[in-house]
Amino acid sequence: MTPNPAGTEPGMLSGFGNEFATEALPGALPVGRNSPQKVPFGLYAEQLTGTAFTVPRSEARRSWLYRIRPSAAHRAFRRIGQGLLCGALAEPNPNRLRWDPLPLPEEPTDFVEGLATLGANAAAEALSGVTIHLYGANRSMQRVFMDSDGELLLVPQQGRLLLATECGRLAVRPGEIAVIPCGMKFRVELPDGAARGYVAENHGAALRLPDLGPIGANGLANPRDFLSPVAWFEERDEPTELVQKFQGSLWATMLDHSPLDVVAWHGNNAPCKYDTAHFMAINTVSFDHPDPSIFTVLTSPTTAPGLANMDFVIFPPRWMVAENTFRPPWFHRNVMNECMGLVQGVYDAKAEGFLPGGVSLHPRLSAHGPDAATTERAIQAELKPQRIEGTLAFMFETSQVIRPTRFAMECPQLQPEYDACWDGIPKGFTGG
Repeated sequence: MTPNPAGTEPGMLSGFGNEFATEALPGALPVGRNSPQKVPFGLYAEQLTGTAFTVPRSEARRSWLYRIRPSAAHRAFRRIGQGLLCGALAEPNPNRLRWDPLPLPEEPTDFVEGLATLGANAAAEALSGVTIHLYGANRSMQRVFMDSDGELLLVPQQGRLLLATECGRLAVRPGEIAVIPCGMKFRVELPDGAARGYVAENHGAALRLPDLGPIGANGLANPRDFLSPVAWFEERDEPTELVQKFQGSLWATMLDHSPLDVVAWHGNNAPCKYDTAHFMAINTVSFDHPDPSIFTVLTSPTTAPGLANMDFVIFPPRWMVAENTFRPPWFHRNVMNECMGLVQGVYDAKAEGFLPGGVSLHPRLSAHGPDAATTERAIQAELKPQRIEGTLAFMFETSQVIRPTRFAMECPQLQPEYDACWDGIPKGFTGG
């Protein structure tokens, strides 16, 4: 794969899960028998493996990194404070829950300091499930972060993120998402100042594009629209703190150099970003709605066919075209657990109360659907082709129950009267 394919940003590589080869200095990538004993420019060869060694080749995630110093050159990590990250979980809760956006910090706060855990399927040592965080920050990181507990899916809601990673740099704005492999070192810079958004920490199988089944070859998210960075490095010999998330806690060590010193790399275990505006929405043109799975961008499967450890689902601008049917999402109960966020605009199933930066949580088999005002409008609406514009909502959906943290259940942003949005739905029954 060559840099700068047609239609992509300068300095980006196109495709999801592809084997890439990229170098910041011409000739830095070893070739043939020159690898990895004597790497050009005196670099060290290091492999970052994101899957078990012996998984099927189609499942394997690994990259070779050719760096100025090996990652092994560090002193012991020490436990540090973690604020609202991975706090104690509350008891499992069958209720529908919704939160207003958390306020942006007033004191200087970087991305790591601004992480607040909303909920999780299980304790941090579990090797499956998902943990859901919110972030709010107002200053760029001066340190570097790595997550040993899971793969990170970042969904900015306000403010751009410049992600400086071991593999290169990604600029990610609201409307785009980024995926950072487990164990990848990175720094978050804030070109717009204050920033806020959502993070899904995936502890299960690595995220990948869903199979398309009867949809055929085209639709949903296309691999070519996922962009990974070309090689870029820092040769900076000055003290740099490296923070690691390990089993739900933060640990730190001090290096005498920047660990973002990878001069060349090849492989498929690399960060990437995706612009949700490229999503090819598939919707009904006859009766009723397909299931929300038709909006899946990425999935982390389990060993049970069709049962996701985690799905990332979006509800972007799109046409609604259908005959004699209820246009908003219908009333439903299902066995998945839905954590929904809103990047911009208004979600078409809610008249008010669900704000950009806010969150709702609907546990398995909880009854939910459009609120009373939306229901009434939908019943009375003239059914004609409708364009939904200026909105982007999404779901982190998981097959395991999401337990909110105690912080989430006690914070003032929790809406105590969320259930009231369904009050006033009239009894319209005319039979009997």
